[in-house]
Amino acid sequence: MGTSPAPNPDDLLILLAVARSGRFTTAAEGLGLNHTTISRRIAALEKVLGGRVLARTVGGWELTELGRRAAGAAEHIETAVARIHEGEEETDQVSGVVRVSATDGFSGYIIAPAVAGLRRTHPNLSVEIVNVTRRALQHRSGLDIEVVVGEPQVHRAEAVCLGQYMLGMYASRSYLEENGTPADARELTRHGLVYFVDSMLQVDALDAPRRLVPSMQDSLSSTNVFVHVQATRAGAGIGFLPCFMADPHPDLVRLLPDDFAELLPYWMVLRPDTLRQPAVAAVAKALRAQTAAFEPELLGRPGA
Repeated sequence: MGTSPAPNPDDLLILLAVARSGRFTTAAEGLGLNHTTISRRIAALEKVLGGRVLARTVGGWELTELGRRAAGAAEHIETAVARIHEGEEETDQVSGVVRVSATDGFSGYIIAPAVAGLRRTHPNLSVEIVNVTRRALQHRSGLDIEVVVGEPQVHRAEAVCLGQYMLGMYASRSYLEENGTPADARELTRHGLVYFVDSMLQVDALDAPRRLVPSMQDSLSSTNVFVHVQATRAGAGIGFLPCFMADPHPDLVRLLPDDFAELLPYWMVLRPDTLRQPAVAAVAKALRAQTAAFEPELLGRPGA
């Protein structure tokens, strides 16, 4: 009986690049090849291995079970190649591109300072952030880390609760001087709401204003929470805002905190295979540390 031919190590490394980016074109750019060459090399690898290594999903390409085993072998090759230069100069394993999707507020107040701190000791690290407010994806090809609001229901992924944050009703001082300060929830309904676009909101946990004050009319809606804050400061209405984003502004006043104090969790979702990458593991650890350090602000400072 003859033995099966061994897969080409270069083809395994190409598969690893596709798995990390989720796209042939992105992998091709990173490897200095063209899209056609990537397709041909993946096809050759599948022929040798006797099965599919990639499956197309809504978000791009994702590894099959056979593909995960092949990518694991590729990681060993990658590590072995990196060790060739050991002894000449210590190689920083926390390098390369890490892709993260997260909400706008979390990106600005948690991810940005966390990455800035990491890059002081790992200058070859690059982080790409996709700002979205949505449920966790079932297929997250091309993403290393997702941060979502509310507990995710995911398969073949690791989900970690990072912490909680508080939302409350806010208005600018000038707005209240002109329109009066609502004394209760009933009076609140006479004012316009600054919040997410209801028809585009994908996260059920963020439905508090429509649930608590359903008769409150929208005055200005946006998919970006930074717009909510600035619109509220400008007097566009009463905003339902994350406390950690509203409290730093002395021109904003929190209204009816006993009635409107919505506590929501941030969850981090990762594919198990990406955690084996030192850069992804380092970013995930930094996000957990930054979230913990920022906890008082996330929960709303007393008397703010």
